[in-house]
Amino acid sequence: MADRVYPASKPNPAPPRAVNGAASFPATKAQSFQRPAYRPQPPKSRRSRRGLCCSILLWLILIIVALVFLATIAAGVLYLIYRPHRPTFSVSSLRLSAFNVSTTGNLLTSSLDISVTARNPNSKIVFLYDPTSIAVSTSGGVGIGDGSFPAFVHEAKNTTLLKTTVKATGESVDSSAAADLKKSSNLKLEIDLETKAGVKIGKLKTKKVGIRVRCDGIQVAVPKGKTAVAAATPDAVCKVKLRVKIWKWTL
Repeated sequence: MADRVYPASKPNPAPPRAVNGAASFPATKAQSFQRPAYRPQPPKSRRSRRGLCCSILLWLILIIVALVFLATIAAGVLYLIYRPHRPTFSVSSLRLSAFNVSTTGNLLTSSLDISVTARNPNSKIVFLYDPTSIAVSTSGGVGIGDGSFPAFVHEAKNTTLLKTTVKATGESVDSSAAADLKKSSNLKLEIDLETKAGVKIGKLKTKKVGIRVRCDGIQVAVPKGKTAVAAATPDAVCKVKLRVKIWKWTL
């Protein structure tokens, strides 16, 4: 009886191959593994943050533009309803009762009685005035005297007469200016009023803003003795300017 030949459980490994006269063995598992090449990661994109900031800035700009637009419309409506006008001022009378420059020390002594007429041409707007300071000077810039008017409420379509006495007692004057004043028989005067005023419309009151009033072109003769002299140009019209303060600047 012939013997049976059983195949081996594991195949015999293939013999090494000769490459260029040297034996070459197959790569093992450890040798066949290759580490992937290192690729530096790009930095995280900031586009999302920039997009968010741009969106917030855009919304803020749109809100500001909308508020300005609404405020402009409201101002236009108020103007059409109330037709606001500035108050007017005029010097109705001025009497120079005393004026003297001393020969020693160039000291100025003066006294002026001034009446200023304030008119409110608006039919639905009331002006609220703080105390008003008044300063009188010559056209050359020499101060003649200071005074003030009390605070008052200027009703709609109302004319108010303000009276005060402006004085200077022993005010020092520059020698050249004193020489000119001693030789002058007539004085060209300028009057400056400065105050703050607010507006009242119905129950609404606005914040008070600065007002400066300049009256010029007034001539008055220098009195001789104790006789008061009236100004030669009564009813001098004055210019009204608003003084709006923004941070450190006054416009």
